[in-house]
Amino acid sequence: MSLAPRAVLVHRTTEYEELVARHGTHGQAAFFLSSRGRDIEEVAERHRRTRRAMAEVTAAIPLTWRQTRVERGDLDRFLFAPEDVVVVVGQDGLVANVAKYLTGQPVVGIDTDPGRNPGVLVRHRPADARLLLPSVFAAGTGTDGLTMVEAVADDTQRLLALNEIYLGAAGHQTARYRLGLDDDGGAVEAQASSGVLVGTGTGATGWIRSVWQERGGAGDGGPRLPGPTEDRLVWFVREAWPSPATGTSLVAGELAAGGRLTLTVESERLIAFGDGIESDAVELTWGQRVRVGRAETALRLVG
Repeated sequence: MSLAPRAVLVHRTTEYEELVARHGTHGQAAFFLSSRGRDIEEVAERHRRTRRAMAEVTAAIPLTWRQTRVERGDLDRFLFAPEDVVVVVGQDGLVANVAKYLTGQPVVGIDTDPGRNPGVLVRHRPADARLLLPSVFAAGTGTDGLTMVEAVADDTQRLLALNEIYLGAAGHQTARYRLGLDDDGGAVEAQASSGVLVGTGTGATGWIRSVWQERGGAGDGGPRLPGPTEDRLVWFVREAWPSPATGTSLVAGELAAGGRLTLTVESERLIAFGDGIESDAVELTWGQRVRVGRAETALRLVG
């Protein structure tokens, strides 16, 4: 007998909750902010909007469904099931945070603060949940398959990300490695830099876009940013350092659907992490090789 769907509400601790936890009470948090020329009411109002959104979405879950909640900090310890419907209540970045832990479950993004969030991934309002959730499995409900990026190390460690994967030194200090492209005739270049970014079309709305703009966009032979559902990825080397032993000729490019960027570690310790979650990183040591490219898995985002 098949299980009823389970709604998994993904949320994160609000700024207000963090302030009260740090200072003990609302009054002490208010005093702390006022001493710095800030009013706690601004933060408290965003907290109230988030709580109201959570309550409205919870009330919209069909009565025959099961439900549970998971906070952002607990995602790496939460076990998602095939029958889950993942309801992200918060910011765009929270969808990216949860994507790496999923295996095809549909995701509904609910924007708790319209106008403050871009709404690229949290496309719906809390009031939409009442009609949207019961229809998630209906034939006419559209989903976008958003391209993801993966890094696979030679010891089988694997990392998934929706926006981008960063490879470099912990703390973003100088990383030393050899970089090569699978389709470049085996040519590799020794480099010293502050890390390598490989990103998707979804990531092109964030960190990847920032680096791309600093490089002059698509001018002077620069890569074109992909769309969220395109199979292409883009990659950039950050602050490559020229020296007698290290080069700067391979600093940006595109990866087609089957293309892979290969990095061989020449430092005592490098890390790879996705979507800004450095606490959930793959650790790499001298001589290890990691290949980065498009993942077979895609994020099913309900449009």
